[in-house]
Amino acid sequence: MMQFTETPSRPLHQITPFSIPTMNTTNQVHQARPWPGFPTAKGLASFGDANCMEQLLVHCANAIESNDATLAQQILWVLNNIAPPDGDSNQRLTCAFLRALIVRAAKSGTCKMLAAMANARCNLSIDTHTFSVIELANYVDLTPWHRFGFTAANAAILEAVEGYSVIHIVDLSSTHCMQIPTLIDAIANRLEGPPMVKLTVPGVSKDLPPMLDLTYEELGSKLVNFARSRNVMLEFRVVPSTHADGFASLIDQLRLQHLVYAETSEALVINCHMMLHYIPEETLSPLPNANSMPYTFEQSPNQSLRTMFLKALRGLNPTIVVLVDEDADLTSNNLVCRLRSAFNYLWIPYDTVDTFLPKGSKQRQWYEADICWKIENVIAHEGLQRVERVEPKSRWVQRMRNAEFRGANFGEEAVSEVKTMLDEHAAGWGLKKEEDDLVLTWKGHNVAFATAWLPA
Repeated sequence: MMQFTETPSRPLHQITPFSIPTMNTTNQVHQARPWPGFPTAKGLASFGDANCMEQLLVHCANAIESNDATLAQQILWVLNNIAPPDGDSNQRLTCAFLRALIVRAAKSGTCKMLAAMANARCNLSIDTHTFSVIELANYVDLTPWHRFGFTAANAAILEAVEGYSVIHIVDLSSTHCMQIPTLIDAIANRLEGPPMVKLTVPGVSKDLPPMLDLTYEELGSKLVNFARSRNVMLEFRVVPSTHADGFASLIDQLRLQHLVYAETSEALVINCHMMLHYIPEETLSPLPNANSMPYTFEQSPNQSLRTMFLKALRGLNPTIVVLVDEDADLTSNNLVCRLRSAFNYLWIPYDTVDTFLPKGSKQRQWYEADICWKIENVIAHEGLQRVERVEPKSRWVQRMRNAEFRGANFGEEAVSEVKTMLDEHAAGWGLKKEEDDLVLTWKGHNVAFATAWLPA
């Protein structure tokens, strides 16, 4: 358990469930069947399997993109009747995509009738929860989605930093340092005594779920006190930085520190937990002037910010880089391709939630609201607003190799610890080893991957 106190309280705050647009209320123009001979609501059962729902969503997306409001309305009518927000996992998944498509229509204005309908009839906001530290620690413990990466990464880090008296951890994590207390516990128990730990985090945007209800300075104070209780000296530092420019200011600060500490026995650990996919992945156009260029090395043609970021990391000569992320491809510029890929990946969190959270619980509302946020970002947004740009493991592996890193194998102890952790959860979770890497699975489908890297 990744806790900051011995006796954490249960979550006390409840969010209002996000509103899913309904299109069968009394005053709406399409309350009746959309065309003569169309099946009644009772006759829609044949549309209720996941494959059919996916096809309907694809047809709806195409209709919205081609500005065919009549066809889009007809399909939305069907989807609204077969995918209630309180239905089974496939229905709730489809309902979230339905909502995201309406948001897209409302944002783009291309399908004006749908946009007007959405603005007039529907509350399309998502009430994502802002967590306390204890709530978030409990939240990430509910499922292996994050714990898998925490466990695998900590095992790799502990092996890599053995013998170092100073460990500098750069934590690029979407979970606000929730991995760190467990790592500090393990470090505190080293036979040779605990090292000094420096922890650097970027002051990242607060609009990416899960969101925390305190500042990073306040979080750092809690972590310092926690480490002190384990007889570990911890220095905590926040560097204002953003994923939008590839954490350029963080890289510059680390480069300056590297010049100072390069000759010391300080281990540099770069821990990337489900954060790097927020860095824009498109190839950059030639920049108009050198002063606007992130980082201080020369930009090659056809480089993306992700490539530049990884090359900048390599220049720091880190002791180890751990990269954990979701194993899917949500980067396509084609809406339909992106919708298909997201639908065939994001069914997993909806399917798993039934194994660990009861219907109607506050934590389930928080959990599904965060998934809805991701679906909306993937489907309804474009350009810089579309930040959920997950890439599959194979692509990250190639990126790391191109940046002159070599893979490090996860040892038997790491595999054993991950398996022990999975035993605490539902039987559908699994683990497989692919060359040097670990992959978390649900019912045989890839969910997330953990990779460890050393300078080549």
